[in-house]
Amino acid sequence: MDRRIPVDDRTGHRIVPETTRRAAGLPDRHSGSRYGNRPTMKDVAARAGVGLKTVSRVVNGEPGVTPDTERRVQEAIDALGFRRNDSARVLRKGRTASIGLVLEDLADPFYGPLSRAVEEVARAHGALLINGSSAEDPDREQELALALCARRVDGLVIIPAGDDHRYLEPEIKAGVATVFVDRPAGKIDADVVLSDNYGGARAGVAHLIAHGHRRIGFIGDMPRIHTAAERLRGYRAAMEDAGIPVEDTWMSLGATDPERVRRAAEEMLSGPAPVTAVFAGNNRVTVTVVRVLAEHSRRVALVGFDDIELADLLQPGVTVIAQDAATLGRTAAERLFRQLDGTLIAPERIELPTRLITRGSGELPPAD
Repeated sequence: MDRRIPVDDRTGHRIVPETTRRAAGLPDRHSGSRYGNRPTMKDVAARAGVGLKTVSRVVNGEPGVTPDTERRVQEAIDALGFRRNDSARVLRKGRTASIGLVLEDLADPFYGPLSRAVEEVARAHGALLINGSSAEDPDREQELALALCARRVDGLVIIPAGDDHRYLEPEIKAGVATVFVDRPAGKIDADVVLSDNYGGARAGVAHLIAHGHRRIGFIGDMPRIHTAAERLRGYRAAMEDAGIPVEDTWMSLGATDPERVRRAAEEMLSGPAPVTAVFAGNNRVTVTVVRVLAEHSRRVALVGFDDIELADLLQPGVTVIAQDAATLGRTAAERLFRQLDGTLIAPERIELPTRLITRGSGELPPAD
């Protein structure tokens, strides 16, 4: 008799006959719900030989249960795999103990520490974090934010992609706490936590000027984005402070995909009067510029806005204007929970400082 277990040709999964499943003590696939039947408090009470109220007290950590009874209830919970259903508690308290985080891109390394910080603050307040990416699309941002509101999150932390957030006014009036981070809200008055993008870029470009550079290129993100516009403003201010006229060919703003950034960098580095230094407007731009400079024969100085991984191990190390993503996230989340606690009244704008980290690339003198 062939005892081999057949395999589904399409999926590669083993097919276990129902008779074999029952003989092995496995549940029948066709009995009840496709996802199985969750044990209820009534099941726990029956197994432990106690009343529903006693189970409720144990589950919710309330007093009035003897140690022996609590032990029996807990053993029944463990044996049945019972998990508390918070739906009734939500209806009673009007809170879901959850918050939403709308990011630009979950894959961007800058948002990792920010997201983790928001999650840690939420966890300290007994809340669950739900996050998603807008992909820098205002419509997708709105869709995601409203979907989170429809699931009755208590609050939202938003890194905005759009510049009109009036769609959130009904949600805010209904009690959804909202804090914007990294970029301000558009057309509504709301809490916002930012880095000093203008001051940081100004300091970074001034650092290049102090090391003898006059022809300095700026490669940034799309100009409609608040951070990109502020960093460009800082670049212009530093050049103006030094009395250096800025040529149009020294500035390039647009999508941060490697092809676009590479093209912009190569154009700035070519011609009869190429730039001798580059200020990169964010971490993704910096990474591409590092690759371009590695292929370039002439020495070019570089300062990037945002730190990048392994920046200190490159030769030379990459000088950056660093912002504290974790502090941004933590500050925003703390303000969110202060809104929920009722301890905040008027919205505020909080601007966190940046810092210059010198590693070598920004200290290179002009090659000519």
